[in-house]
Amino acid sequence: MLNVQGLNQFYGESHTLWDLNVDIVAGKCTVLMGRNGVGKTTLLNSVMGLLPVQSGKIVFNGADITKMSAEKRAYAGIGYVPQGRQIFSMLTVEENLKIGLPVRKDKARQVPPFIYELFPVLKEMLHRRGGDLSGGQQQQLAIGRALVIDPKLLILDEPTEGIQPNVVQEIGDVIRKLNRELGLTVMLVEQKLPFARKVGDNFCIMDRGRQVAAGEMAALDETLIKTYLTV
Repeated sequence: MLNVQGLNQFYGESHTLWDLNVDIVAGKCTVLMGRNGVGKTTLLNSVMGLLPVQSGKIVFNGADITKMSAEKRAYAGIGYVPQGRQIFSMLTVEENLKIGLPVRKDKARQVPPFIYELFPVLKEMLHRRGGDLSGGQQQQLAIGRALVIDPKLLILDEPTEGIQPNVVQEIGDVIRKLNRELGLTVMLVEQKLPFARKVGDNFCIMDRGRQVAAGEMAALDETLIKTYLTV
């Protein structure tokens, strides 16, 4: 589904990603893991076209998207929920959701009903401004907005950060449903190990801008956790 090949990135004179190779398998949920500052968000921003690639290649569904604009990547079928959610606080919930409609290939004019089935709270608060929602509700809105475009790949950057436990549970259930019942491919950055184990099929661990381990979630053992994930 998504193949990152030999990706190098720099921040000023600092080399942030080093010949990085990452494979996201179609129909699976892959959890990108690693301590803070190892390059996870830089990788996501590169995949989304928010950072120009210094060298390397990004292939999505067999097509080279390395130089494709961020807008065209959305049209190609990549949905993105960035860290911090970045909803439009002055727009209503409904207006936030409708932003993704022009990207849909079927040219639908209404938000698909299944979004409200996944997140009933959004239907209850349809006419409230995004900025008036709680952090957990804003996260649900951000995920719903990304789903409106009908993506083939959904990318989530730390979706549980700063979220109350009951909503974390709901978001985990939604990710599992999207992935395992609806077949949506998911790639997410996650720090919470129990959550990662719950939703993930595969893992990829980064350290100092490189991939240091990858495989099925069952292979994430205590040695890897202690070496690369514990603080």
